[in-house]
Amino acid sequence: MDEKDLLAERFQADRTHLKAVAYRMLGSLSEAEDAVQEAWLKLNRADISEVRNLSGWLTTVVGRVCLDMLRSRASRREDPLEYYVPDPVVRGTDGTTTDPEQEALLADSVGLALLVVLETLGPAERLAFVLHDMFAVSFDEIAQIVDRTPAATRQLASRARRRVQGAVPAPAPDVTRQREVVDAFMAASQGGDFEGLLAVLDPDVVLRADGGKLLAAASKLVRGAEAVIGQALTFARYRRAYRTVLVNGAPGVVSLVDGRPAGLMAFTVVDDRIVEIQILADPERLAALNV
Repeated sequence: MDEKDLLAERFQADRTHLKAVAYRMLGSLSEAEDAVQEAWLKLNRADISEVRNLSGWLTTVVGRVCLDMLRSRASRREDPLEYYVPDPVVRGTDGTTTDPEQEALLADSVGLALLVVLETLGPAERLAFVLHDMFAVSFDEIAQIVDRTPAATRQLASRARRRVQGAVPAPAPDVTRQREVVDAFMAASQGGDFEGLLAVLDPDVVLRADGGKLLAAASKLVRGAEAVIGQALTFARYRRAYRTVLVNGAPGVVSLVDGRPAGLMAFTVVDDRIVEIQILADPERLAALNV
């Protein structure tokens, strides 16, 4: 095995970890893949003869690539951020997978609700929070990426942490119970049962729908149980078939039209009440994600 083959083998060993870092940084599976590929190109061009910890070096490289991508995204974003739903990781309801990359993506319960809040952070704040709080990268190393002092970098992570803790609900740990609540919501929705819906929705529930460019009119942010019930009862008129899935480890539903995915719903359940519903209805992204 020559030096290039050995380097490729070392990179492959870190690939799932690197994509997990990039996914949390970017909230996009395709962009995460691009970031990992860019890290591979940089590795091939770099002199790593004095690099003692290649995994750590690659993590910081991916972090720097993602930071540049976030800054570029912020300067050209046209879609309203309040409607944006990050890319989900979808699995069958048994939760099993033989794909180590998916397991890495879902480690630490990185739910869609968390990714939605991460989208509201500035690029440097997001980097500091993700690398330090999720992957235990030191502030000294992060400071070199964001070109700030370690103390200033610590403040970035602290501000991000306060935003996250104040905005991300802690879901119930029992996924089986979560599923029962979601099943009750779907049954009440399809049955036009106003009281049944009211019983499973938190009074301050938030529904976020992302229709993308093709279904921009479907993008909306709805707050409050009665408003969400109105949306659910409108949806019920179409009587769409659906199947249950896990979305980033939490209960979800894929609605079907002629056997094809037409929308993906992810639910956050706290104290037997649904507090958040994220809906991805963007046909392009649904097709790209192979839901």
